[in-house]
Parts: sequence; structure tokens; C-alpha cells
Amino acid sequence: MTDKPIDGHVSPFEEVRQVDENANEYWTARSLAKILDYTDFRNLEKTIMKAQTACMNSGQEVENHFVKSNEMVEIGSGAKRSIRDYRLSRYACYLIIQNADPAKEIVALGQTYFAVQTRKQEVFEQATEDERRIMLRDELRKHNIQLADAAYQAGVLTTIDFAVFQNHGYKGLYGDLDAKGIHNHKGLKKSQRILDHMGSTELAANLFRATQTEEKIRRENIQGKEEANQAHFDVGVKVRQTIRELGGTMPEDLPTHEDVKKVERRLQRGQLDLSSGDKDSSNK
Repeated sequence: MTDKPIDGHVSPFEEVRQVDENANEYWTARSLAKILDYTDFRNLEKTIMKAQTACMNSGQEVENHFVKSNEMVEIGSGAKRSIRDYRLSRYACYLIIQNADPAKEIVALGQTYFAVQTRKQEVFEQATEDERRIMLRDELRKHNIQLADAAYQAGVLTTIDFAVFQNHGYKGLYGDLDAKGIHNHKGLKKSQRILDHMGSTELAANLFRATQTEEKIRRENIQGKEEANQAHFDVGVKVRQTIRELGGTMPEDLPTHEDVKKVERRLQRGQLDLSSGDKDSSNK
């Protein structure tokens, strides 16, 4: 789940967030050190040690949140050397920020970012399937806007071009089914939007497709409609491959669900009913 400050710019902590081949998010300690303005990595390591102690004292497995790694970096003339690093979970980053130098302004921003994001994750994990669907659909709606912008910058300029671009992503993820094919396969009416009838698992797969395609287009500075279409297709294929390797159900075989907009209205009515019920009971 992403976070944007009021000025509309993506948080620097969000910009360096990465996702591994199993769709697990992580941050590297080296990237965190740059953001937190630690010129000497050894100083951040002292903070990491404090964070690991806090992690252990909270009853968590340190190895699940702080994974030691070695990264290869260029040192000139094509030569490379291995440097020490860590892959950090969101919780690990939160603990590091809590133990970092409070005099740094960026540390205060980091404390807010990771506190808010950690809370969002807790809420999501405790949510019902209906609530997860609503949250994921909203996230996907936002990311599709960002994906459309990245595609536009790459040369996907018209509405027709973008429809073709989207179909390439669907074909990669859904085993060569485009939007129309998915509609037919799932028995949806022409007026029904595919994304509005997905469960949380299918929405999460499509969210991963969208975020990773946007990042790939921007990171590799992909230019041209055909190149952007191919990138979207390739990411879709990779997500599908990961689902298969994990033993998951292919997205086209996942069940359709009630329109998420109806679900949202029903939940809102339920909250209103509960609120008015509490008010009535207080007057008795």
C-alpha cells in the first residue's frame, strides 16, 4: 500500500521500496542510509543493531525482518566488489527509524511514513474479504492512473492505444485472454467492469502487475507503443509464472464476485445502521 504526501510527490521511502520474486516488499539498508543521510554505513549499522534488539524484545524473529545480503557494486574500470547490505521488512524499517538520529528532519518524516504504513498493513490483515476488496480496488484505481501516465510518457497517446496496452497486460497475466476474453470466460456482461468483480486475490495480482509495469517503464525509460505493450505483457507473464510456481489458482479461474461498488454501499449502510443503533441505545 502506497502513501503520498499532500504535495502529491511520492515519499522517498516509497520510491526505494522493492518487491521480490514472491511479491514480498522490502527495503535495502543501503538505500535507507542514503535517504537518512548516513554518509558512513557503519553508523546506520549501529542503529540496525538497536532495531534488531527491539525486534527480538517484541517477540519477533529477527531473521524474518533483517536479512543479511551482499551486493555487487562497480568500483571503476568495470571491476566490482561485494558490499554488505540488508534486506529489510517494513517492520524492520519502522524499528530502524525509531532508533535513528531524531535531530534529522527526514527521520521524523520516516517515523510518520512507516507508522502510518504499518498501521495500514495491520488494518488490511484484520479486514474481511469485502473490506480487502474495497481497499485493493481503490489502490488499483490509483495505480492505474500512474500506469497510464507512465504509458503516456512512453508514447501510448490515445484512448485506443491505451486499451491495446492494457490488453497486453491482461494477456500476459490471463494466459492470452484480453479484456473481452476475460469477460466471456467469467460470464460477465459487457457493461460490467472486470476489476469491480474481482476478489482480493485477483485484485492483488493485478495490482502487482500494474505497479511493476509502471516501475519497469520508468526505470528502463521505455519508449514507443510496441515496447510499452511488450513490457506490460512480459510483467503479466512473470506474475502468472509466480502464481503457478506458488501453486495458486490462475486468475481466469478465480470466481467472480458482487460488484465492489455495491459491497461498499452495503458496508456503509451497515456502519450507519450501527451508528444509529448505538445512538438509540444511549437514549434508553
